Amino acid sequence: MEYFIQQLINGIALGSIYGLIAIGYTMVYGIIGMINFAHGDIFMVGAFIALITLLAITALGITFLPVVLLIVLIVSMLMTSVWGWSVERIAYRPLRGSFRLAPLITAIGMSIVLQNFVQIVQGARVKPLAPQITGGFELMENDGFIVQLSYMQILIIVTTVVLMAGFTILINKTSLGRAQRACEQDQKMAALLGVNVDRTISLTFVMGAALASVAGVMFLLYYGVIDFFIGFLAGVKAFTAAVLGGIGSLPGAMLGGLLIGLIETFWSGYFSVEYKDVAAFSILAIVLIFLPSGLLGKPEVEKV
Repeated sequence: MEYFIQQLINGIALGSIYGLIAIGYTMVYGIIGMINFAHGDIFMVGAFIALITLLAITALGITFLPVVLLIVLIVSMLMTSVWGWSVERIAYRPLRGSFRLAPLITAIGMSIVLQNFVQIVQGARVKPLAPQITGGFELMENDGFIVQLSYMQILIIVTTVVLMAGFTILINKTSLGRAQRACEQDQKMAALLGVNVDRTISLTFVMGAALASVAGVMFLLYYGVIDFFIGFLAGVKAFTAAVLGGIGSLPGAMLGGLLIGLIETFWSGYFSVEYKDVAAFSILAIVLIFLPSGLLGKPEVEKV
């Protein structure tokens, strides 16, 4: 029982990171119907920006951890948001009215560009980081096995809950959220009613990139090692989470992220770690057979 609880805690922490990335996928798809395959690499860029900022702040002699982490988070979110806006403005907006495969091919191309750019600038070797947040709570113990809830896991879970609540309020209660929901239903009609569609889509990319940067900071602090390829792996799993939960649904993206994290963690803990990805994608396939729209997704109704 103790081992199960420990794996549950680990899975929720990992799933929270996947969920934050998955929200970016589902927001973009919900508005313009495009899968932004470069989103995982935006997450990777956010992690590298966080690492560089952290090392720079440490070199300046600032050592008070809450201030350091706050600065790292703000800088990473701002700079990664600029990356997200630039990708949308340069690569996606000119192709918005073209055939559907053009933005998809461009998204894959941007993913490759970002990967290789970081590889050239930062090198191909992994970048380690010493643990910044240590310690935690010992919840229970049995036969020498201690169930631990680390401060880092608490930070990840609390940050995810706060951001999820904030984005839910933003989507449901603000003018930007109303504009996003209007664009999701009908972009032409939204434009006729005075909604700035280009601005709304750009802000959606910015918001998704900001969330991906938060996930990148959490990933860096949690695992302590990053490289130029983490964006591809995390991006594929976050996209899987978005599809599993129901692409276009914010709660579905978070639910899918948690499920993918739990599946990976429990499979690694009780079976073979080599087949954790096989287990996750197998369960995705089974769910989509019976629920083609995902767990919380709504079936698309075409207007005639």
